[in-house]
Amino acid sequence: MTITHQDELDGLRDIGRIVANTMQAMAKAMEPGMTTQDLDAIGAALLEQEGALSAPQSTYGFPGATCISVNEEIAHGIPGPRAIAPGDLVNIDVSASKNGYFADTGATWRVAPVRPALDRLCRDGRRAMQIGIAQVGAGRPLAGIGRAIGRFADARGYTLIRNLASHGVGRSLHEYPEEIATWPTRDKRRIDRGLVLTVEPFLSMGGLWAAEGDDGWTLRAEPAAPVVQYEHTVVATDRGAIVVTLPG
Repeated sequence: MTITHQDELDGLRDIGRIVANTMQAMAKAMEPGMTTQDLDAIGAALLEQEGALSAPQSTYGFPGATCISVNEEIAHGIPGPRAIAPGDLVNIDVSASKNGYFADTGATWRVAPVRPALDRLCRDGRRAMQIGIAQVGAGRPLAGIGRAIGRFADARGYTLIRNLASHGVGRSLHEYPEEIATWPTRDKRRIDRGLVLTVEPFLSMGGLWAAEGDDGWTLRAEPAAPVVQYEHTVVATDRGAIVVTLPG
């Protein structure tokens, strides 16, 4: 989607606020012993309360309102009977639509106590996302996002999952540009003014690829390694990026 009017930006901000608030409320409620299905029920209720539709459910028939991935699961985890335990890394990804606008956000949360290396991975994962967002602006190269994140990852000894990319969003969950690398590429495309996109690097301690599990949804790292993901939906302007997935 490319924003051309203020009412479009307002619509995006509204659904962006909803998904951000939902993710934050789920993270605040998370505690050892609860199942990922329990956590998803909280998200489903909050989306319904706001008049929003779960995007993975409505678009792809995903068996959950949100995606919840624990430890070896790095994305598209199906909410179910798995109990959350101390020391877990839990990724919560919330995407939804309202009044024809879609927004997508995600973050990886720690359940204490977490090993220092994983705590550092989470902090650096959020920083990698912020570095990518700083490269977003009208007329700037799309490849600048992946180049900047790649430099950051290399300098700290991390790897990046290279088959899970950022994407256009706004009028649907996934739209043009459908694959925006968060690792270095030679992509020649430029960022149009008003373009709506996600920035969502998957930072890892050795993983290179995402492999689909037996359930047809859940993705795991290959080689097996811890992975974190942080994601915002942003709009490109002449002055940089507007982040629309902010709580409020």
